[in-house]
Amino acid sequence: MNPDKNLANFDDALLTPRYLANPYPYYEALRRSEPVYFSARLNGWVLTRYDDVHAALRDSRLISGQRVQSYAAGLPSDSKKRLQPLYYQIGKWFNNMDPPDHTRLRRLLTAAFTPRVVEELRPRIKVVVNELLDKMDINNTSDFIAKFAYPLPAIVIAEMLGVPAEDHDKFMAWSDPLTAYAGTGKPQLGIAKKASDGAFQLTAYFKKIVDERRREPRADLISALVEVEEEGDRLTEHELLSMCGFVIVAGHETTMMLLCNGLLALLQNREQFEELKKDAQLTRSAVEECLRFDSSIQHQTRVAAEDFELGGREIKTGQRVLPFLGAANRDPAQFLLPNNFEIARSPNKHLAFGYGRRICLGAPLARLEAFIAFRAIADRYPNIQMAVDGDTLEWRHHTSNRNVIKLPVILQP
Repeated sequence: MNPDKNLANFDDALLTPRYLANPYPYYEALRRSEPVYFSARLNGWVLTRYDDVHAALRDSRLISGQRVQSYAAGLPSDSKKRLQPLYYQIGKWFNNMDPPDHTRLRRLLTAAFTPRVVEELRPRIKVVVNELLDKMDINNTSDFIAKFAYPLPAIVIAEMLGVPAEDHDKFMAWSDPLTAYAGTGKPQLGIAKKASDGAFQLTAYFKKIVDERRREPRADLISALVEVEEEGDRLTEHELLSMCGFVIVAGHETTMMLLCNGLLALLQNREQFEELKKDAQLTRSAVEECLRFDSSIQHQTRVAAEDFELGGREIKTGQRVLPFLGAANRDPAQFLLPNNFEIARSPNKHLAFGYGRRICLGAPLARLEAFIAFRAIADRYPNIQMAVDGDTLEWRHHTSNRNVIKLPVILQP
């Protein structure tokens, strides 16, 4: 499938069904002809070369603290009060901050996501994986996302935080509008209002839980964060409530997309799935290839803190710069045969989790959940099949978050 030759059509193609189904040819066209490309639709510079994306992710001149303001600038000024719950919640997400606040808040969460702590979750994740698979109908069509990919990470992250796992439906209902808010190219007031309503509910929910933990602490992440808050000025209540919201949203959204995109890639490249079935040692590299081949997060966003030149282009202070991880992960200058899905690929220095000081904090947990899930599926249901033609799948309407809306499969032992 070839995109239109005129690069101006990148903005026209953005979010069309054809683009959503396969954005990679469009990235390739930009990378060849205009690798640093100003998108009017995204109101920012799109980077598609691996080296440029890699450099941007660690460039101190590109900051995150103004991302919320730069995006919201496209909304009517009189909507600010109506959208206050949205900005209250996401404004203190530490991925929307810069040092020293980003460093301070990230450090408070790091202990909960170290490889050692995450590895201790392995037995519980195995139990949840098998329980979810047990609930799916054998030899009948099931939606892999609704039955497995959504609930697995939601249950795991809810248990870590210390909130009822059965509330994961609420989290999804509140977080979906939040992630949709920044996924339409330019902000739309109607979507922003829905996101603000979701943010209000999310904040109110965690306010109640936090108050409960102050009275009766438990052995969970929220209690640990409450204890930190009460030590003094290291964590305010605003930061605490936002951190809880960020963990629940980021902790299940991106992993759900990894599970969905990964299984889809395995089923559409059946010879690779056959290799995975035969050799359990390939599971780890298979997860990495799933991350590279169809990245959950297609792009990040930064704001230029000063004027500088990039790829022959003049980047001005205050302009948005969008390192496209999905494009970098298909760059032939970095990966041999990048459009091939090869679960034994090595080396595989993909950027699916970002890079540098902002690399995804939950990467070890996401990798472990995917490892256990794909291994269990390959072992228990070696003849699993897609229940529909891949061309009929509907993809999420989002410029960055990438997954199909439903993934109908038939589990077969």
